[in-house]
Amino acid sequence: MAEPLTGTAVGERPGAGPAGQKRFAPSRPRLSGVWRLVALLARRALLLAVLLAVVFAAVELLPGDAATATSERGESAADLAQRRELLGLDRPVLERFADWMTGLPTGDLGISAHGESIAALLSRPFPNTLLLGGLSLLVTLVVSLALGGWAALRPGGKTDRVVSATATGVLALPEFVVAVALVLVFAQWLEWLPAVTLSDGDGAPASWQMLVLPVVALSVPQIGWNTRIVRAALADEAKAPHVETAILDGLARHRVLIHHVLPGATPAIAAGIATSTGMLLGGAVVVETIFNYPGIGSVLAGAVADRDSPVIAAVVAVTGAVITGVLLLADLVRAWASGGRL
Repeated sequence: MAEPLTGTAVGERPGAGPAGQKRFAPSRPRLSGVWRLVALLARRALLLAVLLAVVFAAVELLPGDAATATSERGESAADLAQRRELLGLDRPVLERFADWMTGLPTGDLGISAHGESIAALLSRPFPNTLLLGGLSLLVTLVVSLALGGWAALRPGGKTDRVVSATATGVLALPEFVVAVALVLVFAQWLEWLPAVTLSDGDGAPASWQMLVLPVVALSVPQIGWNTRIVRAALADEAKAPHVETAILDGLARHRVLIHHVLPGATPAIAAGIATSTGMLLGGAVVVETIFNYPGIGSVLAGAVADRDSPVIAAVVAVTGAVITGVLLLADLVRAWASGGRL
C-alpha cells in the first residue's frame, strides 16, 4: 500500500500538472522524542555553563581575592604572592574557569581556598538542603492542590474569593519575613517549636521538630504562587466540552474535578511546581541562615566572604543540576499528559 502523501503543493492547484500529477514540498521531519530530550538537555547544560562563567566573573569583580581573604594576620607581601600562585590566582580568570570546567563532568569540583576538597565540603550540608527543599516542595504541592481544587469547586463564591485573595497576599511575602514571624509566634510566644536547628553527630538536624519552621517558611510564598496557578489551570480546563458533558451527566463535582478537570490541567501545574524548585533552593540560603540550619547556606556565605569562586561555582553547579532534573521531570509529566510529545 502506498504511503499517504504529506506536504503542500508547490506552484500548482490541486489536480494540476502533467498526467494529473501533483508536486509536493517535502515536509520537515519531526525529531523523535529522544532527540528532543537530548536537545533540551543540551540547551540547559549550555545555560548552566554560561551561568557558571558569570559566577566566576562576578567574584573576580569583588574587591580583594581569595588569598587576601584567607590570609592570616601578619603575613608579608611575599607570603600573599606565594598563596596567590598556589591558588592559581596569578592566571587569567578565563583560564582558571576553563580548568575548573574540565573537571566538572567527572565530579571533580576542585579545591577550596582553604585547601579542602570542595566535593567533601559539600557532602554533608547539601543533602540537608535537599531534604529541606524536598519537604518544602512536597508541602507546596499538596497544599496548593488542596486549596486550588477547593476554590475551583466553588467558582465565584466566597471560598474562591478568600482563597484567591489570601494566595495573592501570601505570594508577596519574602521568605525571611515569614521566617521571622514564625520564630516570633511559635518559638518565642507559644514555645511550641525550636527557633534554631541543632545538628547530630552526622551533621543532620537532631530532631524532626527542627525542620517544621524552616519548611513552613520556605513553603508559604510558593503555596501562594502555586495555588493561583492550580486555580487558573483548573478554571481553563473546566471550559472543555468533555467537562461540560460530565457535569450534564450529573456526576458529583469532586468526581468531575479529579477525573475530568485535573488530568488536563496537569501540564500547567507541573510547570508551576518545577519553577518553584529554583525559588525554594534559592530561598533556602536565607532561611538556613535564620534558623542556623546545617545546609549550603553557611557554606555559600563563607565562600563569598573568602572570594572563593570554585566553591561558589560548585554550589551553583550542584543546585543547577537538581533544578535541571526537576524541570526535566516536569517536561516528561507534561509530555505524558499531552499525549507523549515533548
